[in-house]
Amino acid sequence: MTGTSTQEKVAFLGRPRSYAEQPRAVKVIETHMSWVFLTDRHAYKLKKPVRWNSLDFSTPELRRHHCEEELRLNRRLAAGVYLGVIPLTVDADGALALGGAGEPVDWLVQMRRLPAARMLDRLIREGHLAEADVRPSALQLARLYAKALPIPFAPSAYRKQLAEGVCSDQQELCRPEFGLPSDQVKAIAESQLQFLERHAALFDQRVREGHIVEGHGDLRPEHICLTAEPAIIDCLEFSRELRLVDPVDELAFLALECERLGNSSVGRWFFGAYREVTGDDPPDILTRFHRTYRALRRAKIAIWHLEDPEVRDPESWRERALRYLELAAPA
Repeated sequence: MTGTSTQEKVAFLGRPRSYAEQPRAVKVIETHMSWVFLTDRHAYKLKKPVRWNSLDFSTPELRRHHCEEELRLNRRLAAGVYLGVIPLTVDADGALALGGAGEPVDWLVQMRRLPAARMLDRLIREGHLAEADVRPSALQLARLYAKALPIPFAPSAYRKQLAEGVCSDQQELCRPEFGLPSDQVKAIAESQLQFLERHAALFDQRVREGHIVEGHGDLRPEHICLTAEPAIIDCLEFSRELRLVDPVDELAFLALECERLGNSSVGRWFFGAYREVTGDDPPDILTRFHRTYRALRRAKIAIWHLEDPEVRDPESWRERALRYLELAAPA
């Protein structure tokens, strides 16, 4: 019974009659790592059977594990959104069912559907945003950081990890086939590496003071919902290593993305709540370093879309990569 194809699963989950709630329609959204099926009231996420360097969803057992991890981790900041993990089953006649009594052939995360009109990225684009809208979510995130246990880390290993990240991003961004300005990339990367050397004591201090914690891992405006009970969703569940961060790193990333969308104030509001709740007041030079670090990383992720033969509008991804390089002012 385990021979059910991915196409059959996606087709089944795209039909309204497949759901007990009997939605009027099902909207199917495909990402690099999953399919999301939106009904009237819920969202169901099916992970793709893929395996990459830091991600392995290649078997149903692994997909179940990562669904359960997604549930556990995201309930830290969106407890009322992440409802459960549901099996996709097949019976003796080969009929698929969501949560049926047959043999599980895959697993889905069930979520409460959030109002698109209250997502932070949309509110930024529409210009309808005040600090009071953001504050509950910012305080919620700051409290997560405040109660997080410090992660044991050798200071030299932490700096080495950051340096290797800069070098890796530079190498990818300078590939000739991408056509990006390599001199600009090299200048930014060299400035970052020099900063790490000049301010080694600052990074070592952050580690020794216990500021490396298990965070969100992918803190972007499209993952923040500003409802009465705020929700921060889509934490990066498949790699603990990528979730181990200095909160300054994540907050600088969020500020970068909000500025790219047109509102540089949002980052300051989140940092203000962080300082208020935690008492941590990181220097501006550290924030600028992490902002540039994240801008290089996002430029790399953007330009990687050109390697996908099915990508739509490749020029838009090149333009996005260039925009990140503009935002990546040397530290």
